[in-house]
Amino acid sequence: MTIRTIFTGLALGAAMLTAAAMPSHAADSVKIGDMNSYTRLPAFTVPYKKGLDLAVEHINAKGGVLGGRMIEVVSRDDLGKPAEAVKIAEEMFTRDGVALVSGNLFSHVGLALASYAKQKKQLYLASEPLADALVWAKGNRYTFRLRPSTYMQAAMLAEEAAKTGAKRWATIAPNYAYGKEAVAAFKQVLTRLVPDVEFVAEQWPALFKIDAAAEAQALAAANPEAIYNVTFGSDLAKFVREGSLRNLFDGKTVLGLLGGEPEYLDPLKDEAPEGWIVTGYPWYAIDTPEHTAFREAYEVRWGDYPRNGSLVGYNTMLSIAAALEKAGSTETEALVEAFKGLEVETPVGEITYRAIDHQSTMGAFVGKTAVKDGKGVMVDWTYRDGADYLPSDDEVRALRPAE
Repeated sequence: MTIRTIFTGLALGAAMLTAAAMPSHAADSVKIGDMNSYTRLPAFTVPYKKGLDLAVEHINAKGGVLGGRMIEVVSRDDLGKPAEAVKIAEEMFTRDGVALVSGNLFSHVGLALASYAKQKKQLYLASEPLADALVWAKGNRYTFRLRPSTYMQAAMLAEEAAKTGAKRWATIAPNYAYGKEAVAAFKQVLTRLVPDVEFVAEQWPALFKIDAAAEAQALAAANPEAIYNVTFGSDLAKFVREGSLRNLFDGKTVLGLLGGEPEYLDPLKDEAPEGWIVTGYPWYAIDTPEHTAFREAYEVRWGDYPRNGSLVGYNTMLSIAAALEKAGSTETEALVEAFKGLEVETPVGEITYRAIDHQSTMGAFVGKTAVKDGKGVMVDWTYRDGADYLPSDDEVRALRPAE
């Protein structure tokens, strides 16, 4: 199942939507369990769901999977709580009869589901959680991950950091799995590239409970040349505003993991920082035929522009459809084998799910922030292939337990 196949000959108006409304609740449909933190972080998860739903409509309009079976999504809100996510997964498998579960945003939720998948021998596609442990230290046969990991994106930024010449670095990151791994990975890669680098301060605000004024003051007191920022969502907005008020960023190199994603950049409007080196999603400037087709279809369907979450949701369902076709079955073990080495054409190019660690090679866009027409944008960006920022097979074997 490729994006070219999906878009070829597909009208994007009323005819498409009528076709997409074919009997998705038929008895022979393939049920997929979807869960995400829809009420906890809607800025990312609502676009995710729109992207996922659009892909389902496209796939079903082209005849579904496995010889004509429609995909049916069973969707729930995990509330950002690990225990709730595990409970939902159990209900989806035992009551709803889903073939697999996918989705989730927060790393601690994804790690709980990975543990559940291993214990119950059920397939889990972690669409969004970024913690490296998902595919390495706590990786298992039944868990795969779509988004570029914390290590991959931190390595992309560390590569850019090395070019700046800055030696005295401070870091700020949320105090949970994703934040800790994001800082550790950045330090590891940057130290390898610049052996005499110094880390002079670390700040660890609680997730979504940041005291941005105090954090900005603490960082300023350390007098760094550069700052590596991992906050996101409302924490990022507060940090940008308080840091700007205190001139924290003046004359400093600032890097922002996820800071160029429209989910987090757009709410800042003309307060968006300028000149930060970030990973993100410049949807407005990507002009490949595949991405243009995706963007136009999304805009027609939802009357809105895509966010990074939209792309992740869309690629999630493309991956699931491709795995079903390769497996020729909804049976768990067949799907697990199908995901190993699975190649999927997406709006940002082909990705592969590596057999050795179940991590996809989906990449990320790296560029700089700017303000244009009263809102934050990414400029001078390039797309970095995720395969170029993954450890070697020997390194993975040392990190990941044997199956």
